[in-house]
Amino acid sequence: MKPSFADHSAKALPLTLLVPEEVPVWIETQDVRTRAWVEASSFAGAIGQALVIPGPDGAPVAALAGYGTQAQRQRGRYALAAAVPALGNATYRIVAGLPDDHAEEEALGWLLAGYVFDRYKTQTPAKARLIAPDGVDARRVEVLAAAEAFTRDLINTPAADMGPEALEAAARGLADEFGAQCDVTVGEALLEQNFPMIHAVGRAASQAPRLIDFSWGQSGPQLVLVGKGVCFDTGGLNLKPGASMGLMKKDMGGAANVLGLARMIMALDLPLRLRVLIPAVENAIDGKAFRPQDILTSRKGLTVEINNTDAEGRLVLADALALADEGAPDLIISMATLTGAARVAVGPDLAPFYSTQPGLANALRTSSKTTADPVWELPFWDVYEPMIEPGIADLDNAPSGGQAGSITAALFLRRFVEAAPYVHFDIYGWNPNAAPARPKGGAMQGARAILDALPEMLDL
Repeated sequence: MKPSFADHSAKALPLTLLVPEEVPVWIETQDVRTRAWVEASSFAGAIGQALVIPGPDGAPVAALAGYGTQAQRQRGRYALAAAVPALGNATYRIVAGLPDDHAEEEALGWLLAGYVFDRYKTQTPAKARLIAPDGVDARRVEVLAAAEAFTRDLINTPAADMGPEALEAAARGLADEFGAQCDVTVGEALLEQNFPMIHAVGRAASQAPRLIDFSWGQSGPQLVLVGKGVCFDTGGLNLKPGASMGLMKKDMGGAANVLGLARMIMALDLPLRLRVLIPAVENAIDGKAFRPQDILTSRKGLTVEINNTDAEGRLVLADALALADEGAPDLIISMATLTGAARVAVGPDLAPFYSTQPGLANALRTSSKTTADPVWELPFWDVYEPMIEPGIADLDNAPSGGQAGSITAALFLRRFVEAAPYVHFDIYGWNPNAAPARPKGGAMQGARAILDALPEMLDL
């Protein structure tokens, strides 16, 4: 079920948001019964606190939610969402305490807090519902929440049910929903159509590798989104240890994020031409697996020495980026769960990105602050270019030494984009710990910041 606000005609309890210093003042304005109830509770206006207030007959008549201090709110996101679990399954209308400049963020956080990955559950508990606050564009917020739920569902689904075939089906379903054209190149046809590295990475798996290519929109600047769709990554012949393989169902998080972003763009009917490219593979092991020291020739003609089969994501992205660049679009954006080095650098909460143009980076930094979608720019550091040149081939897919791993991966990808401005996101795609509006599991990262920045990035 898509996240949605309660109907305005629904019977709703009034909900007041209070910061700590406002609690005693508010109490003084209440009747004796309400004052006694609140004073007897531990409610102090802290983030995550909620209190349902009963009427004379014991039925709830109102509720309070803590909004914390300004310093506490600045250290996190979605302060109101922290209180949602304690509000039961009633419907609420905010009557006071919600700042106008944070109303959309908090409304979105409420919807995101209602997300449950229930594909394998027989029962799903009911959650508190909210009537859209005054001044909030309810439809837009619902579009954002639905896209994030869609992305989370894709990432959370185990690889047994989210292989290349299922990822293709999800993309086709999205394309059908919005009237987009979807074409898919599968298996040996990848070689015939000159996608040799996508084929090499995925040829050992039980489900054939494929390139998903869908287009939407008839006019406006062209945006191409490229998402890494490695549906499971064993590491290939450079086999991952068990602990490192445990989360590899999320290695298609880049594909899930670009599909979520595409959903928002199409649902909001942005005036642009959209193309989505997803190389969908499983990096598996059998007699056909590609090997360390193999030399692969890419779609672009650049040769790549394989020094680690576990650095496969950049290989499949390279062929897709080369295809995207051939059309000289107005902007190419890639998203991928590409390197552990990015997580070491900025942790799981920030989405690091690289940009070939300062204006694109500035737009993303600005939008990040207004969308509660944190991103952080890392550099295309040209000094490190020699690190991705092994000598025996044009490029090295896994430079030795282990330093600057995210940057060298980004430099590798940049070699395949020459005709268009380019932004690359090296995301984590996963919340390792639950936080307000962000349960443990699959995550959308950077997509809302991109959406908000597109008018400036593409001059819409």
